[in-house]
Amino acid sequence: MMSAYFIAGTDTDIGKTTVAAGLLHAASLKGLSTLGAKPVASGCEVTSKGLRNSDALALMAQSSLKLEYAQINPVAFEPAIAPHIAAREAGVALTVGSLLAPMREVLARQADFTLIEGAGGWRVPLSDQANLSDLAIALKLPVILVVGVRLGAISHALLSAEAIARDGLQLAGWVANIIEPKTSRLEDNLATLAERLPAPCLGRVPYLKNASAQSVAEYLHIELLG
Repeated sequence: MMSAYFIAGTDTDIGKTTVAAGLLHAASLKGLSTLGAKPVASGCEVTSKGLRNSDALALMAQSSLKLEYAQINPVAFEPAIAPHIAAREAGVALTVGSLLAPMREVLARQADFTLIEGAGGWRVPLSDQANLSDLAIALKLPVILVVGVRLGAISHALLSAEAIARDGLQLAGWVANIIEPKTSRLEDNLATLAERLPAPCLGRVPYLKNASAQSVAEYLHIELLG
Protein backbone atom coordinates (compact mmCIF):
# COMPACT_ATOMS: atom_id res chain seq x y z
CA MET A 1 0.00 0.00 0.00
CA MET A 2 1.41 3.34 -1.07
CA SER A 3 1.75 6.15 1.44
CA ALA A 4 2.90 9.68 0.72
CA TYR A 5 3.47 12.66 2.99
CA PHE A 6 4.47 16.30 2.80
CA ILE A 7 7.38 17.15 5.11
CA ALA A 8 7.10 20.57 6.74
CA GLY A 9 9.24 22.28 9.36
CA THR A 10 8.62 24.77 12.11
CA ASP A 11 11.34 26.98 10.65
CA THR A 12 14.34 26.88 8.36
CA ASP A 13 17.56 25.12 9.40
CA ILE A 14 15.87 22.85 11.92
CA GLY A 15 16.93 19.52 10.40
CA LYS A 16 13.94 18.91 8.16
CA THR A 17 15.96 17.15 5.48
CA THR A 18 17.97 15.13 7.99
CA VAL A 19 14.73 13.82 9.49
CA ALA A 20 13.19 13.24 6.05
CA ALA A 21 16.22 11.20 5.00
CA GLY A 22 16.00 9.31 8.28
CA LEU A 23 12.33 8.52 7.65
CA LEU A 24 13.14 7.22 4.17
CA HIS A 25 15.92 5.06 5.59
CA ALA A 26 13.62 3.75 8.32
CA ALA A 27 11.08 2.81 5.63
CA SER A 28 13.72 1.01 3.59
CA LEU A 29 14.72 -1.02 6.65
CA LYS A 30 11.13 -2.29 6.72
CA GLY A 31 11.45 -3.45 3.12
CA LEU A 32 9.47 -0.56 1.62
CA SER A 33 10.35 1.11 -1.65
CA THR A 34 11.14 4.79 -1.08
CA LEU A 35 11.16 8.06 -2.98
CA GLY A 36 11.90 11.58 -1.77
CA ALA A 37 11.51 14.86 -3.65
CA LYS A 38 12.28 18.54 -3.11
CA PRO A 39 10.09 20.59 -5.48
CA VAL A 40 11.89 23.90 -4.96
CA ALA A 41 15.30 24.53 -3.43
CA SER A 42 17.41 27.61 -2.81
CA GLY A 43 21.07 27.52 -1.89
CA CYS A 44 22.25 25.31 -4.73
CA GLU A 45 25.78 24.64 -5.91
CA VAL A 46 26.85 25.23 -9.48
CA THR A 47 28.17 21.97 -10.96
CA SER A 48 29.05 20.72 -14.43
CA LYS A 49 25.62 19.05 -14.52
CA GLY A 50 23.76 22.18 -13.43
CA LEU A 51 22.54 23.45 -10.08
CA ARG A 52 22.51 20.86 -7.32
CA ASN A 53 21.00 21.15 -3.84
CA SER A 54 22.39 19.17 -0.91
CA ASP A 55 18.92 18.54 0.54
CA ALA A 56 17.63 17.10 -2.74
CA LEU A 57 20.75 14.95 -3.08
CA ALA A 58 20.26 13.63 0.46
CA LEU A 59 16.70 12.59 -0.41
CA MET A 60 17.87 10.97 -3.64
CA ALA A 61 20.48 8.97 -1.74
CA GLN A 62 17.74 7.42 0.40
CA SER A 63 15.35 6.76 -2.49
CA SER A 64 15.23 3.19 -3.75
CA LEU A 65 13.37 4.33 -6.88
CA LYS A 66 15.90 6.23 -8.97
CA LEU A 67 14.85 9.30 -10.94
CA GLU A 68 16.79 12.04 -12.69
CA TYR A 69 17.80 15.00 -10.54
CA ALA A 70 15.45 17.38 -12.38
CA GLN A 71 12.53 15.11 -11.54
CA ILE A 72 13.37 15.22 -7.83
CA ASN A 73 14.18 18.93 -7.70
CA PRO A 74 12.53 20.63 -10.69
CA VAL A 75 13.15 24.22 -9.51
CA ALA A 76 16.58 25.16 -8.16
CA PHE A 77 18.12 28.52 -7.32
CA GLU A 78 21.73 29.31 -6.47
CA PRO A 79 21.34 31.95 -3.71
CA ALA A 80 20.37 30.70 -0.25
CA ILE A 81 17.40 33.04 0.08
CA ALA A 82 13.61 32.78 0.17
CA PRO A 83 12.38 30.98 -2.99
CA HIS A 84 10.03 33.77 -4.11
CA ILE A 85 12.85 36.31 -3.93
CA ALA A 86 15.25 33.98 -5.71
CA ALA A 87 12.65 33.39 -8.43
CA ARG A 88 12.05 37.12 -8.86
CA GLU A 89 15.79 37.78 -9.19
CA ALA A 90 16.15 34.93 -11.69
CA GLY A 91 13.14 36.07 -13.71
CA VAL A 92 11.36 32.76 -13.12
CA ALA A 93 7.59 32.48 -12.68
CA LEU A 94 7.32 30.29 -9.60
CA THR A 95 3.78 28.95 -9.28
CA VAL A 96 1.98 26.05 -7.68
CA GLY A 97 1.21 24.82 -11.19
CA SER A 98 4.88 24.72 -12.14
CA LEU A 99 5.56 22.39 -9.19
CA LEU A 100 2.33 20.40 -9.26
CA ALA A 101 2.95 18.43 -12.47
CA PRO A 102 6.45 17.16 -11.56
CA MET A 103 5.34 16.23 -8.04
CA ARG A 104 2.35 14.34 -9.41
CA GLU A 105 4.81 12.44 -11.59
CA VAL A 106 6.83 11.58 -8.47
CA LEU A 107 3.66 10.32 -6.74
CA ALA A 108 2.70 8.36 -9.87
CA ARG A 109 5.81 6.21 -9.36
CA GLN A 110 3.85 4.69 -6.47
CA ALA A 111 6.71 4.04 -4.10
CA ASP A 112 5.59 2.38 -0.88
CA PHE A 113 6.77 5.44 1.05
CA THR A 114 7.06 8.84 -0.64
CA LEU A 115 8.10 12.13 0.96
CA ILE A 116 7.80 15.56 -0.64
CA GLU A 117 9.80 18.06 1.33
CA GLY A 118 8.93 21.72 1.57
CA ALA A 119 11.30 24.63 2.16
CA GLY A 120 11.56 26.50 5.44
CA GLY A 121 8.32 26.74 7.43
CA TRP A 122 4.70 26.15 6.44
CA ARG A 123 4.00 29.63 5.04
CA VAL A 124 6.98 30.09 2.72
CA PRO A 125 5.88 32.27 -0.22
CA LEU A 126 6.20 31.09 -3.82
CA SER A 127 5.01 34.34 -5.38
CA ASP A 128 3.11 37.49 -4.46
CA GLN A 129 0.00 35.40 -3.76
CA ALA A 130 0.84 31.70 -3.51
CA ASN A 131 2.62 29.81 -0.75
CA LEU A 132 4.45 26.49 -0.81
CA SER A 133 1.73 25.17 1.50
CA ASP A 134 -0.65 25.56 -1.47
CA LEU A 135 1.27 22.75 -3.18
CA ALA A 136 0.61 20.41 -0.25
CA ILE A 137 -3.05 21.42 -0.39
CA ALA A 138 -3.25 20.76 -4.14
CA LEU A 139 -1.63 17.36 -3.68
CA LYS A 140 -3.92 16.60 -0.70
CA LEU A 141 -1.06 15.09 1.24
CA PRO A 142 -1.03 14.44 4.98
CA VAL A 143 1.76 16.35 6.72
CA ILE A 144 4.66 15.27 8.89
CA LEU A 145 5.92 18.23 10.94
CA VAL A 146 9.58 18.41 11.96
CA VAL A 147 9.81 20.43 15.17
CA GLY A 148 13.20 22.03 15.74
CA VAL A 149 13.38 21.81 19.52
CA ARG A 150 14.86 24.96 21.04
CA LEU A 151 13.51 27.96 22.94
CA GLY A 152 10.30 29.04 21.19
CA ALA A 153 9.62 25.65 19.64
CA ILE A 154 6.25 25.18 21.33
CA SER A 155 4.67 28.28 19.81
CA HIS A 156 6.18 27.60 16.37
CA ALA A 157 4.92 24.01 16.44
CA LEU A 158 1.40 24.83 17.62
CA LEU A 159 1.00 27.67 15.13
CA SER A 160 2.20 25.39 12.33
CA ALA A 161 -0.22 22.66 13.39
CA GLU A 162 -3.08 25.18 13.50
CA ALA A 163 -2.24 26.44 10.00
CA ILE A 164 -2.04 22.90 8.62
CA ALA A 165 -5.46 22.09 10.07
CA ARG A 166 -6.92 25.38 8.82
CA ASP A 167 -5.70 24.46 5.34
CA GLY A 168 -7.73 21.26 5.54
CA LEU A 169 -4.82 18.85 5.78
CA GLN A 170 -4.16 16.08 8.27
CA LEU A 171 -1.17 16.31 10.60
CA ALA A 172 -0.13 12.67 10.37
CA GLY A 173 2.72 12.91 12.86
CA TRP A 174 5.56 15.01 14.15
CA VAL A 175 9.23 14.54 14.98
CA ALA A 176 11.07 16.27 17.80
CA ASN A 177 14.49 17.17 16.44
CA ILE A 178 16.61 18.52 19.28
CA ILE A 179 18.76 21.18 17.63
CA GLU A 180 19.67 22.95 20.88
CA PRO A 181 20.63 20.29 23.44
CA LYS A 182 20.94 22.84 26.24
CA THR A 183 17.34 23.96 25.88
CA SER A 184 16.10 24.91 29.34
CA ARG A 185 13.49 22.49 30.73
CA LEU A 186 13.85 20.23 27.70
CA GLU A 187 11.70 17.42 29.10
CA ASP A 188 8.92 19.83 30.07
CA ASN A 189 8.98 21.32 26.58
CA LEU A 190 8.75 17.89 24.96
CA ALA A 191 5.91 16.89 27.28
CA THR A 192 3.96 20.03 26.36
CA LEU A 193 4.44 19.36 22.65
CA ALA A 194 3.23 15.78 23.10
CA GLU A 195 0.17 16.97 25.03
CA ARG A 196 -0.85 19.70 22.61
CA LEU A 197 0.06 18.53 19.12
CA PRO A 198 -2.89 16.55 17.68
CA ALA A 199 -0.81 13.75 16.16
CA PRO A 200 1.58 11.00 17.29
CA CYS A 201 5.23 11.77 17.93
CA LEU A 202 7.17 9.65 15.43
CA GLY A 203 10.41 10.04 17.31
CA ARG A 204 12.71 12.14 19.38
CA VAL A 205 16.03 12.73 17.63
CA PRO A 206 18.80 13.82 20.02
CA TYR A 207 21.41 16.37 19.04
CA LEU A 208 23.86 14.50 16.80
CA LYS A 209 27.12 16.15 15.76
CA ASN A 210 27.35 14.03 12.63
CA ALA A 211 23.76 13.19 11.85
CA SER A 212 23.20 10.72 9.04
CA ALA A 213 20.06 9.10 7.66
CA GLN A 214 21.15 5.85 9.29
CA SER A 215 21.78 7.34 12.74
CA VAL A 216 18.56 9.38 12.70
CA ALA A 217 16.47 6.40 11.58
CA GLU A 218 17.28 4.63 14.84
CA TYR A 219 15.10 7.14 16.70
CA LEU A 220 12.12 7.12 14.32
CA HIS A 221 8.97 4.99 14.39
CA ILE A 222 7.19 5.19 11.05
CA GLU A 223 4.78 2.42 12.09
CA LEU A 224 3.00 5.10 14.14
CA LEU A 225 1.85 6.67 10.88
CA GLY A 226 -0.67 3.83 10.66
